[in-house]
Amino acid sequence: MGLYPQIEPYDHGLLDVGDGNRIYWETCGNPRGKPALVLHGGPGSGCGPFSRRHFDPDAYRIVLLDQRGCGRSTPHAGAYDTDMSVNTTAHLIADLERLRAHLGIERWLVRGASWGSVLGLRYAQTHPSAVSELVLTLVATGSDAEVRLLTRGLGRIFPEAFERFLGVLPAAERGGDLAAAYNRLIESPDPDVRARAARAWTDWETAIVPAPPRSVERFEDPVFRMGFARTVTHYWGNGHFLGEAGDASAGPEGVVLRDAHLLKGIPGTLVQGSLDLGNLLGIVWRLHHAWPGSELVVVDEAGHDAGAPGVADALVAATDKYARR
Repeated sequence: MGLYPQIEPYDHGLLDVGDGNRIYWETCGNPRGKPALVLHGGPGSGCGPFSRRHFDPDAYRIVLLDQRGCGRSTPHAGAYDTDMSVNTTAHLIADLERLRAHLGIERWLVRGASWGSVLGLRYAQTHPSAVSELVLTLVATGSDAEVRLLTRGLGRIFPEAFERFLGVLPAAERGGDLAAAYNRLIESPDPDVRARAARAWTDWETAIVPAPPRSVERFEDPVFRMGFARTVTHYWGNGHFLGEAGDASAGPEGVVLRDAHLLKGIPGTLVQGSLDLGNLLGIVWRLHHAWPGSELVVVDEAGHDAGAPGVADALVAATDKYARR
């Protein structure tokens, strides 16, 4: 099937969302088309032009944004004095609603990748009337079990990289929550400590998630590297700010999977590579079976890469299908 041709935005801007934050947004495609919102991963990656190509530009009004603290949004998380206390899942969801109102959109299809799938799922669960469909890939739900897998569990598969990853932490911190421990280093007043921790974090991410060159090269930018590592560890070290702490009803599978029934009535497509290491927990399959009306597309021999040919084809097929609704 293939991707649609590259297009450029016909409008863009910075939206004041409060707390001293302004988020970058852009719109592409057909101004009178079906609205679609793109949620990038990370958290902290920022949006890029590649995601525009998953949509028919004649059929869709495609909205992309850089979430708080990343990309062209200000202030950037890479700056030490940026206040991360106002960068949480609840803040990001409120930003989406402000952007939807700003653009005069009643409902939109939400397409999310990796962290973007977590944010998209929780947004749909808390604001179902705003979401017409969900198209999600590299699927995650933000549970503590997923964080433990990615920070500690995969150490058995990548032992050499894991030894280097642990080696940056003080010995007393190596047995606990590794994301939280790294976040404490990245919030250190010592710039050398921060820089060393950010580099070690992105080295670990590169080791466990075989990715296309464009994803590896971005870590060579020290501002991006710091902002990304700071944001990811901020979210992962705080339960993705999903309110699971002290909530016994969330259980081991987390809030998003617990509340999958709230997605009833929202059609959705889950596109997952069979070699995505996040699959080791089977969460995407459990999400599919707990979400009435969802479709699961498994792409053989694809990993955690939305640009993999089979994954991209499946995403285009899903957005084409929903364009006709």
